[in-house]
Amino acid sequence: MSSMVKLLTELATVDGDAVESKLPGVRFFKDTQHVARRPMLYNPGICIVASGHKVAYLGGQTFRYDVDNYLVTSVAMPFECESFPSPEKPLLGMFIDIDIAQLNELISQMESHTTVEDLTDNEFKLAIGPSPMDGDMQDAAIKLIKALRTEQEARILAPGLVKEIYYRALCGRQAPVMYSLVRGSSAFSQVARVIQLMEGSYSEKLDVQQLADSANMSVSAFHKAFKEITADSPLQYLKKIRLSRARDLIVQQKMKAYLAADEVGYESPSQFSREFKRHFGRTPAEIMRDARA
Repeated sequence: MSSMVKLLTELATVDGDAVESKLPGVRFFKDTQHVARRPMLYNPGICIVASGHKVAYLGGQTFRYDVDNYLVTSVAMPFECESFPSPEKPLLGMFIDIDIAQLNELISQMESHTTVEDLTDNEFKLAIGPSPMDGDMQDAAIKLIKALRTEQEARILAPGLVKEIYYRALCGRQAPVMYSLVRGSSAFSQVARVIQLMEGSYSEKLDVQQLADSANMSVSAFHKAFKEITADSPLQYLKKIRLSRARDLIVQQKMKAYLAADEVGYESPSQFSREFKRHFGRTPAEIMRDARA
């Protein structure tokens, strides 16, 4: 048993769910049963898997993240995911939110000593993807998990170790996307900033012209770039964000479906129910019954 697996076995205490660590923004997860392919929404972050593996499905592509590959999401990303534990190897890992302000500060420090690659203008990459787990990233992850076992080390040591995780990711395959997210001047950066705006104001009435104007792009150029970055059109993306946030309200806050619909910007409860079932394969009432059970 690896040291990371041993540590996570002690800390990931809820099977089939994630638990908050002693440091806000870091969560541990565990699954002992196969979780079939289903819609998910990851916030910007880094997902490190210690045993078992996950497969992400997006736009006809698949990404496996496991002990050899961690996953980076640079913007809020709706996609489908499947989990593969085994009786001998439960799925164990942790998810670290990306704090944009901290990432920006770190990149500023790095720029004075090394060149961090930016995406060129009109160059687009999916805002989600795997990066090989090297020894330095693995060591940083183990140190962070160890620090999160006690309140004192979580308070004193863990924030610096999260920063090290960011640094290691900025030395990995997803570095151009992470850099462009906060500091780049490319078209990718412009679209990524609009995506962040959408994720923060998904309940408001937004149209493609308004979003394209915010990115200083024509509607056609914005639409093309947006789909290359997220694998969805702007309105498809917005719908998935709204439905995912509504599901969170129903499950986590036990909110009634019509109230959740209104909260995320739906004017028609019936339309919300139809689109919810089409997206998740289950009605809001069925999701709520499961949450209560």
